[in-house]
Formats: sequence, C-alpha cells, structure tokens
Amino acid sequence: MKAIFNKEIQSFFSNTVGYLLVASFLIINGLLLWVFKGYSNVIYSGFANINAFFNNSTWVLAFLIPAITMKSFADEYNNGTLEILKTLPISHFNIILGKFWAYIGILCITLIPSFIFVYSTYQLGNPIGNIDLGSTFASYLGLILLSSTYIAIGVFSSIIMKNNISAFILSILVNMVLYFGFSALENLSETSTYGWNNLGIPSHFDSISRGVIDTTDLVYFTSITIAFLAFTKLKLDND
Repeated sequence: MKAIFNKEIQSFFSNTVGYLLVASFLIINGLLLWVFKGYSNVIYSGFANINAFFNNSTWVLAFLIPAITMKSFADEYNNGTLEILKTLPISHFNIILGKFWAYIGILCITLIPSFIFVYSTYQLGNPIGNIDLGSTFASYLGLILLSSTYIAIGVFSSIIMKNNISAFILSILVNMVLYFGFSALENLSETSTYGWNNLGIPSHFDSISRGVIDTTDLVYFTSITIAFLAFTKLKLDND
C-alpha cells in the first residue's frame, strides 16, 4: 500500500497539472476572500470571519477533487497496468486504500497554504486575534471529511467509467446531487417533515463548521466514504 501511496503522490506532483490544480484552489479562494466584492469578501463584510472560505471550498473541491481522482483507475485501464497491480502481493482493498490515502495527502498539502487566510483574518481582528479558532479548526476537519467523501466518489467513478473525462463528469454529478439535490427536494416538498436536508452535505458540514463535532455528522461522511470504497472494491474484484 505504501508503494501505491508514494506512486500516486509522485505522479501528481511530477507534472505541472498537479501544481496548477493546487494553485487554482488557492487563487479562487483568495480572489473570493480578498478581491471580488460580495458576501465572501472579508474586507467588505466588516467582520474578521473566515467562514466564507470554508463555504466556498465545499463547492470548489466538488470540482477540483474529481479532476485529481479521475485518473486513479482510468489510467490503469488505459495503460494496461491494472493487471500488473492485481498480481502484486497486496489485497484489492489495500490497492484502493493506497490511492485513497494518497489523495487525502494531496488534499492536506493543498490546504496547508490556506492557513495564510486564517493568519490574515486573525491579524485583521479588532482586537488582533478576535477570531473563533475552535470553529476554524473544526471547519478544517469538516473539509477533510467532506473531501474524503468526494475522493471516494471520484475513485469509484474512475473505475466505473474507465475514461478520464467521463469519470470527471460522473464524479461532479454525484457530488452535486449530494450537495444540492436533497436541499432542492426539501424546498420542493410542501412540508419539511421529510428531512431531505439531513441527507445532503451542507447540513452536516455546517454543523461541524460551527465547532460542533457531532457523531451523526461523522457517521454521515464516513458511511458514504466507506460505501463508495466498497463499491470500488466490488468492481475491482469483478474485473
């Protein structure tokens, strides 16, 4: 598993596309936080608050992560290396986990430079340091949990579609259903008794971002992640 982990990390950072994807995440969020006028802009809002960064990141990552994961198994099929992988003295699930944890590592590397946004907001507080660091770090945990779900969906899409672009599109569609679909159903229903919102990503992420680490939210993200990783293993076993 360690060899697969290292291979995926090296493959991502061995070409300019990987660096461009990381830079895109930081540039988009930087523009929304400091340049473009709107609710996300820290300066124009008048509050030393970085919640907008985390809210924006949830949908930016919904597009960015599929771009990262779309090659995970699609390239193995296209390059004819999947059979070689399957003959290695490692279980199919460990092959999947090696790729999964590599993408988690890439995500963490991508998030590290964003601490400059936290530091800048910290300095802008009146007085300096007037920022809720507890909810800030809880929001980072939420982003990692959210990203693990997106990654599992992306890896599954890659093994199902066996084509980079198709995997990219399918992954985004599934992400959008989880992010917007259930909220839309809630709005369409005459009453809110159905609880559609509880099946969507925003309600669970928002709960964590408020600094409330609830078991329900942890179970939600981990359950979806494990389910899609299990679907990926079933497909790999049958190929």
